[in-house]
This record gives sequence, C-alpha cells and structure tokens, in this order.
Amino acid sequence: MLALKDIKSMMLCELKEDLAADGTEEYRARQVYEWLSKGISSFQEMTNISLKMRQALQKKYCLYGVRIKKKFISQKDGTIKYLFSLHDGGLIESVLMKYEHGYSVCISTQVGCRMGCSFCATGKDKFLRSLYPSEMLSQIQEIQNDNGINISNVVLMGMGEPLDNYDNTVKFLKLISSKDGMNIGMRHISVSTCGLADKIYKLAEEKLPITLSISLHTPSDNFRDEIMPINKVWKINDIMAACKYYIKMTGRRISFEYAMIKDFNDGKKDAQNLVNLLKGILCHVNLIPINSVSESNFKRSESCKIKKFVNILTQKGINTTVRRTLGPDIEASCGQLRQREESHKEE
Repeated sequence: MLALKDIKSMMLCELKEDLAADGTEEYRARQVYEWLSKGISSFQEMTNISLKMRQALQKKYCLYGVRIKKKFISQKDGTIKYLFSLHDGGLIESVLMKYEHGYSVCISTQVGCRMGCSFCATGKDKFLRSLYPSEMLSQIQEIQNDNGINISNVVLMGMGEPLDNYDNTVKFLKLISSKDGMNIGMRHISVSTCGLADKIYKLAEEKLPITLSISLHTPSDNFRDEIMPINKVWKINDIMAACKYYIKMTGRRISFEYAMIKDFNDGKKDAQNLVNLLKGILCHVNLIPINSVSESNFKRSESCKIKKFVNILTQKGINTTVRRTLGPDIEASCGQLRQREESHKEE
C-alpha cells in the first residue's frame, strides 16, 4: 500500500477534487496535470507553480516514473530497446519502433510475469509485481523525451500480462487517451493477452475502442497446454467464446497472435485447423517468426513454411500478415535484456 498518493495515476477530475479539498484553485490543478503529462521526474520542475505549493505536493503525493538504465539502438533498423529501473529497483523493458505511419512503443505492464509461457523470455523470470498506471505512462513519456518525438501508437505487449493487472491497465488506457493528458486515441492502442477469458468478458463491458490481441499460437489444446500453462485454466473454446462476446459488445476486430515455431505449429494441418477455429469471426491473424530464447529448444519456422501457412489462411478469407522482425541485434524480444541484467547481479 502506498504511503503517499500516486499523483500521476490520477485523472484530472480526481486531481481537481483532491486538491480542492486543500483549497487549491481548479486552474492550479490543471497546471499541475499539464506538467505530469510531460513526464517530469520532480515537482521542482513545475516552474509556474509556487515553491510553497510544490512543497505541499511533495508531502502529499509520490511521483513514480522510470529511469533509463540501459539503451540499445539497432544498427539494422533503428529500433531502440530500453531497460528501465523503477523506484524500488525493479527492472522492465520497452521498445521504440519506427514505421511509415509514425512511432510505436511496446511497453511493459508487470515486473516479470505469472503466465510462464515456455517460448517467452519474460516467462522464465520470476514475477515481482504489477506496474501502476503512472509507471506505464512514464515508459512512453521517457521515450518521447529521450528522442524528442511524439508516440502515435502504443502496444501493451512487453513484459507481463496486461489483463492480470486489469484495474491498473484500464486506468492507464483512460489516462493516456484523455484529452487533458497525452491524448493518444484508444484506436491506436493494442492490448495483448494470453487468454484470460474472464478478464476478456470484463474488458468487453468497458467498451473501449482498443485493439485486443490474443496470443493464441496454436489451434490445438494439447499443444497449447504444452507451451502455455494458462490453457489448463482457460481452454481454446473458452477463449473463443469470450472473443465472440467481445466482438459483439465492441464491434472491434480481434487480432490473433501466432508465433511460428519450427515443426511444432507451422504445418499445413495446423493452418487448416486455425482456419476452422476462426471461421466466421471478425479477426486478423498476425504471424510472428519466433525469436530464439535461451533455455528453449524452439526454433523459427522456415520462410517457405510461413509463406505456405499465409496462403492457406488468406485463401480462406482470413486477413493475415507476417510481423516484420525488428531489432534482432539488440535482443528486442521483451524479457531478454532484463533476464541478462538480473543474471549479472547474481554473479
């Protein structure tokens, strides 16, 4: 439990109400909120706020953010990988990617992850805690400030399971899309989940115009049980039922993420089973040539098999793309950098 209030995790209306209780004028609350949206790291940076008020803010609120611990720039495509440190020493990762349409950032929602997916580097690290909305916002703000850019798209697909940190994730979505704050539209935000069906139903009720991405990776329960422990709780049929409800409630197309693993889920039969599973569902399939992860025997599918897989899906009318591999020379797959840093601590 926080001893001080987490000011950057507050909506403007909440901040106004909280400061009004101390006799602070409404316009002052808006000034403070504007500074918070810029990603300041200290109340002393609020130069148009009186010293007395800055001192009062410091006594009442904490200002949680992230600090750059390490930064790696890909020599191949300019992708930037960040290792951030938190106020309690925790380490998380974020990735900045440049596309024709602008800048996208992939952020973390937890320190570590409980899900334990066998092909994921983060899943091999112990879970420490979930991030606050302020710490999610700060990843984006720090990257913007470090590069002098504006982020146009946000992906919650870094370390952690966003729906395992449900309340903080939803609060973050409302904060970042607020016109009073960073004002990044929800249609430019993607939230990934490995398939917490109960939380998908809950998210559907929020009716947020985000893109929901499901980390599916195989149409077979037997195979999914093998690589994703969550499937022992929520089977594929459970997830698909939740997805259909989500589409019904939001009218939004769902993206299904599918890691292409050599000789595991990349055969003709796998593609046909995936077609049968997704038949009639408003969706898009994003095939991901898997990154190599230490302590895993999984290898990336061959290019020719990926092309055949795409052809089978598209011929059946399923919109399919292959994700472009970014930052291969800087371990851009989330979790790899933190894993290496933590192992060095133990040496």
